Amino acid sequence: MSKADELFCAMCADILENGTTTEGQKVRPHWEDGTPAYTIKQFGVVNRYDLREEFPALTLRRTALKSAMDEVLWIYQKKSNNIHDLHSHIWDEWADETGSIGKAYGYQIGQKSHYPQGDMDQMDKVLYDLRETPFSRRIMTNTYVFADLSEMNLYPCAYSCTYNVTQTPGSDKLTLNMVLNQRSQDVLAANNWNVCQYAILLMMVAQSVGMIAGQLVHVIADAHIYDRHIDIIRELISRPKLAAPRVSLNPEVTDFYGFTTDDLIVENYEHGPQVRNIPIAV
Repeated sequence: MSKADELFCAMCADILENGTTTEGQKVRPHWEDGTPAYTIKQFGVVNRYDLREEFPALTLRRTALKSAMDEVLWIYQKKSNNIHDLHSHIWDEWADETGSIGKAYGYQIGQKSHYPQGDMDQMDKVLYDLRETPFSRRIMTNTYVFADLSEMNLYPCAYSCTYNVTQTPGSDKLTLNMVLNQRSQDVLAANNWNVCQYAILLMMVAQSVGMIAGQLVHVIADAHIYDRHIDIIRELISRPKLAAPRVSLNPEVTDFYGFTTDDLIVENYEHGPQVRNIPIAV
């Protein structure tokens, strides 16, 4: 069975059984009808996925892997903050009349800084450092820029990636690992979406610099289940768990900026029925 399923079910059970509630407190999110959106939450959740063992897609229900990759490309490859460059509609609620979400996500990744080696944005600096000084402990991206928060239509949720390289004895290639830091997560709507997104990002970067994609460590400061999601979660985690799909990238692409969603190869993805019409708090 999928290890991602096991981790997801254990996390959800822990939140439901041992979490704390925000009911009655002053909260920002509201439901479409104006009702406050309360949560059951757990602080400081850490999940570890090893991409050398399997790809961490849920089989309890389907995760739209190519759409997840499309958002990754939008942020880290296109470095865009405009929904017209994105094929899904997940950001429509936070876009202005021009399609912009403000100085968020891709805007921050594309900001250039001056280094002795030349001017580079955040993603280019990651790729440069992994090629030139792979064992550096300073290789990361960060979109939570305080000076620009007032001009972001939504503060970044998954905001920081730290890359770390290890050498496995006997292996000709280095292993690339990532820590993903997330300040807040709607577990039902976004957990596996984010996990799969950053697993694909890790795979893309590793392939671009000639490394093996290793561990993805996902740190969530506030992992929460909304009150209107509780029954959906209980049903979801009671479902049968299936074998993880095989997910890979087109081996001919070695330029990070050359990847498209057509280069994501998904095989043997068996899953339970999709959950329809999930209410989203905004």
